[in-house]
Amino acid sequence: MRIALLLGGPSSEREVSLKTGGAVASALRKKGLDVVELDVGEDLSKLVEDLKRVEPQVVFIALHGAFGEDGVIQGVLEYLGLSYTGSGVLASALAMDKLASKRLFSYHGIPVPRYTIFRREGWTLPGEVPLEELSYPLVVKPAAEGSTIGVSIVDKEEVLEAALRKAYKYGDTVLVEEYIEGREITVGILGDEPLPVIEIIPETGFYDYRAKYTPGLTRYEVPAKLPRDMALMVQDMALLAHRALGCKDVSRVDFRLSEDGTPYVLEVNTIPGMTETSLLPKAAAAAGISFEELVLRILESALKK
Repeated sequence: MRIALLLGGPSSEREVSLKTGGAVASALRKKGLDVVELDVGEDLSKLVEDLKRVEPQVVFIALHGAFGEDGVIQGVLEYLGLSYTGSGVLASALAMDKLASKRLFSYHGIPVPRYTIFRREGWTLPGEVPLEELSYPLVVKPAAEGSTIGVSIVDKEEVLEAALRKAYKYGDTVLVEEYIEGREITVGILGDEPLPVIEIIPETGFYDYRAKYTPGLTRYEVPAKLPRDMALMVQDMALLAHRALGCKDVSRVDFRLSEDGTPYVLEVNTIPGMTETSLLPKAAAAAGISFEELVLRILESALKK
């Protein structure tokens, strides 16, 4: 069986994607599988030609951010009639758009931080919360980026404008939400089952891009030290968020756990990282699943579609 592994890509998360792809390729080859790595660029017609040349039986998507997680690549693969790992076009697009996903979460009763929206054009929609109703500190982030790229935490109005300018570098829509004091936790979903809860404890106090991908800058509690009933509640909520977006096979749901014990969903990642510091492999290991087995399970899910 030949597998096309899509990695790299043109997004701001390219370097992380290359590491994820390299780790996945190594795991698949250890299992004796035929893997062809394709570095995806902005020219999708070239990707179509490459896939027709390779003639894979299945495609493993290891692309983070734009193209990989926003439904674009999934649409190309649907057009070509190829089976692929992870969520489909709509679920990917919804999860990538933090505003769309928050609205869906709220509809299904899943707690999210209070937020407002800034658009480069300056217009608002009826019913959107005005900035004046939110309390500092605030988290300012692009509405469609990952890996904490373009994110700032602001504690006063004077620095809000600079944070907005930073976020606008990555898109025309910016999400501004209340910062939830408490603990940072995450739950991986594999198949239709939640994995053990992980607590993330950055040494710098902020789980930014550097803390995520630099070994030693962040500690992880796997599984998180939570009362059993709270851990089960968080896992159930993660699975609900996964299902609310229509995700398939694998995802990772990020939370802030407030000081009063309320879990707030921040986002769902449809293509979680698979690097040496990544969270999904850590959670799988805590459940007794090796890295190679994790990769194979994700691949087998695609083959069953």
